[in-house]
Amino acid sequence: MLNKKWLKAAALRALRTVAQTAAAVIGTATLLSGVDWLGVISTAALAGILSLLTSLGGLPEAK
Repeated sequence: MLNKKWLKAAALRALRTVAQTAAAVIGTATLLSGVDWLGVISTAALAGILSLLTSLGGLPEAK
């Protein structure tokens, strides 16, 4: 299960999740100066971790 193909697919999925989450959190601020950057980083990092954990259940693209 945890072979090179799986690691690549899981990392790509997690990276996409991190980027999408960061974009969503940044989008909630009315001005760029009003962005809580620590909040963006921590929320996006947590989303990436959760994505990797979810990938342990299986990745169809890694079969």
